[in-house]
Amino acid sequence: MGQEAVRAPADPLRTDADLDTLVERVGNARLVLIGEASHGTHEFYAWRDRLTRRLVAEHGFGFVAVEGDWPDCRRVHRYATGDPDMPADPEAVLRGYGRWPTWMWANTAVRDAVRWLREHNAGLSAAEQVGFHGLDVYSLYRSMDAVLEWLAEHEPELADAARAAYACFEPFGSDPFEYARATRWVPENCEAPVVDVLTALCEQHAHESGDVGEGRFAAEQNAAVVAGAERYYRTAVRGGAASWNVRDEHMADTLDRLLEHAGPGAKGVVWAHNTHIGDAAATDMAAHGMTNLGRLARERHGDDGVVLVGQAGHRGEVMAGDHWGAPARRMTVPAGRADSAEDLLHDALGDQASVLTFPPASEQPRWLRDSLDHRAIGVVYHPERERRGNYVPSTLGDRYDALLWFGATTALQPLRPEPGDDPEPETSPSGV
Repeated sequence: MGQEAVRAPADPLRTDADLDTLVERVGNARLVLIGEASHGTHEFYAWRDRLTRRLVAEHGFGFVAVEGDWPDCRRVHRYATGDPDMPADPEAVLRGYGRWPTWMWANTAVRDAVRWLREHNAGLSAAEQVGFHGLDVYSLYRSMDAVLEWLAEHEPELADAARAAYACFEPFGSDPFEYARATRWVPENCEAPVVDVLTALCEQHAHESGDVGEGRFAAEQNAAVVAGAERYYRTAVRGGAASWNVRDEHMADTLDRLLEHAGPGAKGVVWAHNTHIGDAAATDMAAHGMTNLGRLARERHGDDGVVLVGQAGHRGEVMAGDHWGAPARRMTVPAGRADSAEDLLHDALGDQASVLTFPPASEQPRWLRDSLDHRAIGVVYHPERERRGNYVPSTLGDRYDALLWFGATTALQPLRPEPGDDPEPETSPSGV
């Protein structure tokens, strides 16, 4: 493929002003989903933050929703919106992330991002402040605790019923997979009780405002996480694409609730791995019966404008573990394998960081219409095995609307060591 065709949609990326074409492409879109090719690369996080700042300041985007757990991200939201009960130091808040891999959010790049959000929000009304929210589904027990705590204080008439419903999990201890494995052999499960709690909360929903209304919304979302987590772990032990779809559908549903809660005209930015935000229909995921957040966002909100931005790098370093729960360490990322998207981009653009804003499909060059292997690194990574894995066949011109490119990358800097255990694990080994 001709290098000029690859360079055509590319502009050098050196300063925030170099994002002008992409920011203009966003226009009046309601959602901008910004990906990453790994959960451990500094450049992906830093430039995602820089793009987000422009979207917030210039286009009025009102919240950031991330591939993180709702309770952990709720603390960050309270910090960013100036809650006086939260520490003034963002590192102290981010160290509260307790589920492996903690480096995914407790790192210096996210620290700088949420500090800017707090400074931006200072002096704004509650309705004008930019929130920070978690989309993911893993916090089964922490979300149960949060629901019970809120009900005990605000709606004690529902607290006993919720406590009885959640007691369904008690025989299985603190490992959700123990519960999930048990459901393979007996027909009984906890689905109906946890859904009943969510239904009761929603039926009690009043026309509230201010702190009480915000607290109720957080409680309802925690109840939705419990329902989603129950279904996720129950399907995960059965294998196949079902648990992936449960997870991404939960994230899409949470995104919809955030938009509805924020009110008419609300706009949001999403931070997640490329495998979640890049349209699954443009990859081999579709052939395996998988959908994802990017595909669902286009289906549900395409008329309001959805922009999908991927990120990619050629070689460098990444923060990852060599097995589930392992201490984080810097690993070497080898050069993109031959004939991959990364190899093609490096041949044309070299190490020059670039932003590629894709033209409409009818005007795209052939390389954006062909299927190319496109790298995806999870939190569990083995560089020596990359030639046999870590690549997703993708039609880039359909998977994304734009791409940020980095020839050489560096690893994230964690704020804390990893915890010794992980009571609410993700389904390894995918780690994306």
